[in-house]
Amino acid sequence: MPTPTVSFEFFPPQSLEASFRLWDTVQMLAPLKPTFVSVTYGAGGTTRKLTHEAVTTLGRATGLKVAAHLTCVDASRAETLEIAESYAAAGITDLVALRGDPPKGAGGFRPHPEGFADSVELIAALAATGRFTLRVGAYPEKHPEAADQKADIDWLKRKLDAGASAAITQFFFEAETFLRYRDACAAAGITAPILPGILPIENWDGARRFAARCGTSVPAWLDDAFAHAKRDGREDLLATALCTELCDTLLTEGVEHLHFYTLNRAQLTREVCRALGLTPELVLEKVA
Repeated sequence: MPTPTVSFEFFPPQSLEASFRLWDTVQMLAPLKPTFVSVTYGAGGTTRKLTHEAVTTLGRATGLKVAAHLTCVDASRAETLEIAESYAAAGITDLVALRGDPPKGAGGFRPHPEGFADSVELIAALAATGRFTLRVGAYPEKHPEAADQKADIDWLKRKLDAGASAAITQFFFEAETFLRYRDACAAAGITAPILPGILPIENWDGARRFAARCGTSVPAWLDDAFAHAKRDGREDLLATALCTELCDTLLTEGVEHLHFYTLNRAQLTREVCRALGLTPELVLEKVA
């Protein structure tokens, strides 16, 4: 089995305790030499300042390549581009460009009167600056607002044509979900890398709620497996085995890069990477 390259997603801390947890997570995962790490943006731009602080601090303190999430929710074009320029000034030239989720209770996305209408407009404006490497979101089971998967894939192609160089998918529970999507994208003429988003299941109830919000389908067998594992006190063992098997299948099918949604917790992600042959010792030896 080939050894993959990896990247990790974090979210900005909103308390002192969360800051310590994020830093501990970064320190545990940095020795795996990720290609990049990304920091998310809260719904409605609620963590805009926190994201900026986390991104610039991580980049300065760790030397990792940090990609900042940037959305066009509740901001004018000028404000959004000003944020992007502030990242460039701080040496952050990787962005994950997204339309973004509306604030809670907003009832759907509404463009700012002076803002970007959608993610394609945002990507085109960022690409025109010539200063950024742009990645975008992709949905193996289609975006909840898309009419169907074909329309969703057509939209992904528009985002890539606008200037993005790669896409990161929403998480999924079965390898076939991603592989079918990858094939459909290739058939639509998409040649840019599509990085599978991997969610190590730290807590099944939480993962299930997350899946419901994202439109990720939950196989019945997975519910049964975690019900039995919880009864036997083997949830962590099951989560590690399932995530490792998922990643192993993807690698066998030609996937070269895995993007892990860490939820600011390192242990399970690190164990999966170790099982895949990507250990800190091996990485450090290669670098030396």
